[in-house]
Amino acid sequence: MQVIKSTVHHIRFFMFSLAVLGHFSMYAQPAPSREYQLKAVFLFNFTQFVDWPPDAFVNDQAPLVIGILGNNPFGPFLESTVSGETVKGHPVIIRQYTNAGEIKDCHILFVNIEEQKKREDIISAVKGRNILTVSDAPGFAQQGGIVCFVNADNKIKLQINAGASKTANLVISSKLLRLAEIFNY
Repeated sequence: MQVIKSTVHHIRFFMFSLAVLGHFSMYAQPAPSREYQLKAVFLFNFTQFVDWPPDAFVNDQAPLVIGILGNNPFGPFLESTVSGETVKGHPVIIRQYTNAGEIKDCHILFVNIEEQKKREDIISAVKGRNILTVSDAPGFAQQGGIVCFVNADNKIKLQINAGASKTANLVISSKLLRLAEIFNY
């Protein structure tokens, strides 16, 4: 009799667990691809290889903001990558933007917009501000963005627009520049 009660209890628990898991899986974000997990790590590592001018921060404790404009291809992975991290005393946080007008205090901006004209408008809107613009859209560096992720030979390579980084008053470490194809637009 005890064995039957125990078995019934286990079956009920199993059925409850399936119902709960099914409920959560309906609302869970799909896991980002391995490619976007790697790009998320790159975004965080850019904080180690780029110097922003002191006036890019409201104060010494202000966060270093990594923004995403457009759809978020990273899922929760970027947030978990930077969780609890600080850079030169600045906590690193993630912000999602729907348009360029929302961008106030942002230090790295990942632009995930398909239309070339809209990307060019965004680049123009933030031009001259201390924002490291990043995208994986083809031709982003040539359009005036600062960093472009390029997939080549099953690897993620970087293109850096040195002219745009100077306009943004950002200093990119030679260690990072050595890894990239450099443009001067």
